[in-house]
Amino acid sequence: MKMPKLSLITTFLLSSAAGSAFALNTAQIMMSSASPSCVEYRVVGICYWLYCGWGGCRVRTSTKVRHYLPEQVVSSYNHGGQNPWSEMNMLGQGIKAGPENDRPQTKQYSQLTFKNVDVIGHPGGEINRVLSSMGYFCNTQTTAFKPHFLSGLDVIGWQNGMPEALYPEALTPGMREVGNLGDMWGNIYPRAGAITQVHPYKAAAVTAQRAADIISRTGQPHVYLPAAQKARPSRGYWPPPPVEEGKIKTHKWQMLYPKMERTCAIFPDRDALNTYQDKLSTQQDYAWALWRPYSCCKRR
Repeated sequence: MKMPKLSLITTFLLSSAAGSAFALNTAQIMMSSASPSCVEYRVVGICYWLYCGWGGCRVRTSTKVRHYLPEQVVSSYNHGGQNPWSEMNMLGQGIKAGPENDRPQTKQYSQLTFKNVDVIGHPGGEINRVLSSMGYFCNTQTTAFKPHFLSGLDVIGWQNGMPEALYPEALTPGMREVGNLGDMWGNIYPRAGAITQVHPYKAAAVTAQRAADIISRTGQPHVYLPAAQKARPSRGYWPPPPVEEGKIKTHKWQMLYPKMERTCAIFPDRDALNTYQDKLSTQQDYAWALWRPYSCCKRR
């Protein structure tokens, strides 16, 4: 007897939850996507479709909706084997520490740190496909568990920052930066693992933003699989533009680890005291879900 697709997904969720009670696992990630504030589902208009047959032509309509979808899970961590997503941790087991973290420990103070980053397709992608087939929900461009970026494989680009260290965006102050006046987190370029930032949460957030910037574009000088490969507008379907820091119309983040949050925001996601003490990880390993906005109409 053939088990329905949704039943298979439910069985997988329960088995994953039982297998790992304390780490960030696939079941927890999928359950976190049930966030109305992150989805922001809205009816925004009507699409008109011209339908022609032997008896002539007529106009049909369908509802246009806009909402966000969880596309990727972005993990930022210091050393191989520290990816907080337990089922995907094996992908980073062979990764060496970055150039800065590899140096012998000395008493010299340094603000420079290095983060490894993995970008993997959000497991909720399969549920999104089921919902989109029913209409009134946009189809995702990502595939569940698909590795889009593993920084350990991007030796030249991520570990050495070349050739982007020579780009105007990397050499010009004020260009492509995350943060606000008086609270600058870091620069996007060069999109590499090294970052000058003493706050571990902010350092992880900026490197996650860099990786999202890479995978949402094609033709970048990195070793990666673009998430935007199929993101082309078509009749009744409007996918998101490339990720750009500070612009919620292109993306937003949902923290998954070390603190599971039910809301989404863009960086800097400042709290009242601007300390982020409740978001600090003891091992400096972090994970976020990257949500992207879509608009679509049911084809008629």
